[in-house]
Amino acid sequence: MTETPLLLTREGAVARLTLNRPERRNAMNSAMGAAIDTALDELAADTTTRVVIISGAGGHFCAGLDLTQVGAVGNTEAERAAAAQARNHATGQRFIRLSSLPQIVIAAVQGAAHAGGLGWVCAADFAIATADARFCAPEVRRGLVPAQILPWLVRRMGRSAAMRMTLRADVIDAAEAGRLGLVHQVVADAAALDAAVTAIIADIRQGAPMALAETKALIAALGPLSPEGYAEAGAQAFAKCAAGPEAKEGIAAFKEKRAAHWVG
Repeated sequence: MTETPLLLTREGAVARLTLNRPERRNAMNSAMGAAIDTALDELAADTTTRVVIISGAGGHFCAGLDLTQVGAVGNTEAERAAAAQARNHATGQRFIRLSSLPQIVIAAVQGAAHAGGLGWVCAADFAIATADARFCAPEVRRGLVPAQILPWLVRRMGRSAAMRMTLRADVIDAAEAGRLGLVHQVVADAAALDAAVTAIIADIRQGAPMALAETKALIAALGPLSPEGYAEAGAQAFAKCAAGPEAKEGIAAFKEKRAAHWVG
């Protein structure tokens, strides 16, 4: 079992955030969330790092929320809903904080980028994927809602493509993700991914650090990610579903590799 759910390493002016729960396809649990918060605090105050690369260990990017934590906290439905609401809201804030870093953020994607993993893809300034990467927003199939990733998908892909991903909830390949605008570039394999990331870093080094940071801030100022109050409303919607019977059935069906009862 992995003891360190997140690795933060540095190579000169480049910092690497590696989601490090390979045995769970880097699914996010509370320990990983806390480690990400600490790393984001450190990076936000870092004046020497110019590029942040976020990736996953073990050949996968991130499978989203660790579903073993849904409904696992609290003795009553109200307590479980409150825990789910707080967890979902905190996840959304992490996407915002990654996007708001003064450094240029690159998502280097291999394997699965599902559910909350899509939030990291879209919160990054650049997203590069290998040809074997797979993308999915499967929440509705689990009796849940894609509350905190939805604004990021809409911003990156547009409302129509985001609707297609979140309502159909099927798996798309890297080529389709590139066509829809979810990722900026698709490359053949891990070696080509490293080369593509290196090329972006070389380009970024040509820009002045303050000018790059101010440009990011100006782009963000062109419009809010979502309407005021959306994050809290999204967290409430997630909590309502997470504490309800559909999530219980959907997650059980996923674990048991069977169709949920509503499939027909």
